[in-house]
Amino acid sequence: MKQSINMYDFERAFKNFERDNFSYDGLKALFEYLEEYEEGTGEEVELDVIALCCDYAEYDSLKEYNDDYGTKYSEIDAIQNDTTLIKIDDNSFIIQQY
Repeated sequence: MKQSINMYDFERAFKNFERDNFSYDGLKALFEYLEEYEEGTGEEVELDVIALCCDYAEYDSLKEYNDDYGTKYSEIDAIQNDTTLIKIDDNSFIIQQY
């Protein structure tokens, strides 16, 4: 049995698991990305908070990302060459970890 959720339910699930891996705006961007993925593929995504925290990471800046991955990107969009990129705003973003 599957249950449809909205953004509020998504946010509550992370709070219930006491996970603060993502900002509110980051959670919203991740939720919208997952909804678009479901619509585009026709495949339902299971809400597994722990797996999402392991699979995705939020970065406040390109410098923070470059420091973590040992890269020297000068533009956020270039990260798409390596992994999934979910923009939050002009500076912050989420990636699928690799």
